[in-house]
Amino acid sequence: MIEIADLSVDRDGRRVLDGVSLTVDKGSWVAVVGPNGAGKSTLLQAVAGLLPHTGTISLAGRTETRGRERAQAVAYAPQNPVLPDDLTVFDYALLGRSPYIGYFARETSRDRKIAEAALERLDLSGFAGRRLGRMSGGERQRVVLARALAQQAPVLLLDEPTTALDLGHQQQVLELLDVLRAEEGLTVVTTLHDLGAAGQYADELALVSGGGIAASGPPGAVLTAELVAAHFGARVRVTEGPGGRPLLSLERP
Repeated sequence: MIEIADLSVDRDGRRVLDGVSLTVDKGSWVAVVGPNGAGKSTLLQAVAGLLPHTGTISLAGRTETRGRERAQAVAYAPQNPVLPDDLTVFDYALLGRSPYIGYFARETSRDRKIAEAALERLDLSGFAGRRLGRMSGGERQRVVLARALAQQAPVLLLDEPTTALDLGHQQQVLELLDVLRAEEGLTVVTTLHDLGAAGQYADELALVSGGGIAASGPPGAVLTAELVAAHFGARVRVTEGPGGRPLLSLERP
């Protein structure tokens, strides 16, 4: 579904990503992990078509997709979006249907039903008429995800989708993403600070560090004590959990 080859991105005169190559299979979940400032968000923004870059990014075999066509192929949810305080939750979710609505047309009843369904899946139906300015940080984060779901693109790019969420809603969002890719064949790429969550949910991990991909593969191959120490500066103990997935716990000196 996604082929990234020799991708390089400069920001503010500094090379953030240099020669990155990564393959994301259709229907898989790849979690991009790495230390702060490594370029995880930059990678997602480049794939979403929001940043100039060198190298190639192919979506379903196509390297040239822009505007409305790209928005129908890729839904991107940023970590810190700008949300208009006066817009209602429902109207913001409905914006996810914009790629399918003509310039001088209005949304259809089908568009409205899709937005309503997205809010329902994220336990937001009761907030549909509330202004975004009156929502908590965690609620706003779920609204952003609802807009991405309403877009109904085959690829979801989610930058830290569990930021500001309490533990219960973190699990709800991660479980929902797992169900969506299983039932609807969505391809999911997320950045995640929580290495434990990444190891439990993603099919593969891509460890971004030093401007490149330091390691990639199944969670057990990336979340090793040695790699975590080298790239995060943390001492962890890694044990095998259900399904062979790695469980991490901090080790005191």
